[in-house]
Amino acid sequence: MLIPWSAFWERNYFVEGSAAFAAFFTSNYTRGAVTGLGIVNVFAALAELADLFGRKSQDDSLPHN
Repeated sequence: MLIPWSAFWERNYFVEGSAAFAAFFTSNYTRGAVTGLGIVNVFAALAELADLFGRKSQDDSLPHN
């Protein structure tokens, strides 16, 4: 999520290869969209982990025969 706002983002292969790509990739809108997708991915991963750990604790509370 920090990469779009770092100097690394402006010095990649696509930005240096074409002026049209440079204008697109260095746009604040593109950087914000990439950051937003990163945040969504982090929350999705946390939800998956919560579900995984929640299911494990439920399985542990069931009586074993």
